[in-house]
Amino acid sequence: MRLRIRATPNAKRSEILGWDEDPFAGAVLKVRVAAPPVEGKANDELRSFLAKQLGLSRSQVVMEKGDASRIKTFVIPDGTRLPG
Repeated sequence: MRLRIRATPNAKRSEILGWDEDPFAGAVLKVRVAAPPVEGKANDELRSFLAKQLGLSRSQVVMEKGDASRIKTFVIPDGTRLPG
């Protein structure tokens, strides 16, 4: 399944803020990440944080697109329980 994320780097701590509607991407999960957007650090932190929050291994959370964008698309296993 595909999961769209709107990431905000440089937060005090990594946290999930909830769902939002984006006019271009549709439903996105808003996530703050406690890492700077430098040399892929924020993307690495986001991937690790999502894996932990979703109860998955890091290898099961794959970024499909959005490496340099705020809106990112991740592929996760079908049937994964998503946050409220």
